[in-house]
Amino acid sequence: MKKTIVALSALFLAAPVFANTMTHATDETVAEAHKGANSAKEGLHQAQNKGEELKLKSQHAAEGKSDTMGSKVSEKSQETWHKTKEGTEKGWNSTKEGAEKGWDKTKEGTGKAWDKTKEGSEKAWDKTKEGAEKGWDKTKQGAEDLKKKVAE
Repeated sequence: MKKTIVALSALFLAAPVFANTMTHATDETVAEAHKGANSAKEGLHQAQNKGEELKLKSQHAAEGKSDTMGSKVSEKSQETWHKTKEGTEKGWNSTKEGAEKGWDKTKEGTGKAWDKTKEGSEKAWDKTKEGAEKGWDKTKQGAEDLKKKVAE
């Protein structure tokens, strides 16, 4: 029985450490997954953009306009637009990931604060109960003393 209690106590003491380690590992795993997903998405978009640019160039060549100023401006505009979209998407992904990290930190901090508040409340309640019990004991003792005096 005593060994079981010691083992359970050790388990309860170690549990927060394991939980914190698991959360940290999970956060790192999520960050790596985001990087991989962003890289894959970026590669896909670059390939799509390149395909659109080549399609426009071939269309201009088929129309015999490949060397005209209008076609060159059109092609350059499309290329610039694709780079703008890529940059915007990278910025948005960073903002979103930063917000997720911030939210995770907020939740973690709130949880810790709640635990401390709960712990403080429990201590205060225990002190209140203890004080009330002492007061009640003194009241009972005073009543008994008075009863003895009256009986004399």
